[in-house]
Amino acid sequence: MKSLVINGPNLNMLGVREPDIYGRQTYDDLVAICKKAATELGYDEVEVFQSNHEGAIIDKIQEALGTFDGIVINPAAYTHTSVGILDALKAVALPAVEVHISAVEEREDFRQVSYARAACFATITGEGLEGYAHALRLLKDHLA
Repeated sequence: MKSLVINGPNLNMLGVREPDIYGRQTYDDLVAICKKAATELGYDEVEVFQSNHEGAIIDKIQEALGTFDGIVINPAAYTHTSVGILDALKAVALPAVEVHISAVEEREDFRQVSYARAACFATITGEGLEGYAHALRLLKDHLA
């Protein structure tokens, strides 16, 4: 079982960016949480990818076809704007879980819209970086 974890814009700035919302843990901490959870859950492989560029994220989703069994995705700001990411997720048709560090449903009105959600079988919000471990567990259960 192989999983791809995709992170969108500004997640590389974890620990620096709005720590009152996103906490003080860093992007390296996020990667470590994903790798530890994947090992504990019995994944053969987990790749963690981050880009601030929409096209790079779309390319990575497309490259997942035939390589990964499922995707965990935090599109970050692209959650609310990118039909392109939605279309890429739909095109590869891999099981996907959407994850957000903060409780987006309690934040600004524009954050209530998620295009990516339409291609995901589950959404995790407001669990901090541990939400990624939860998402990997849901993905594993879905693939089993």
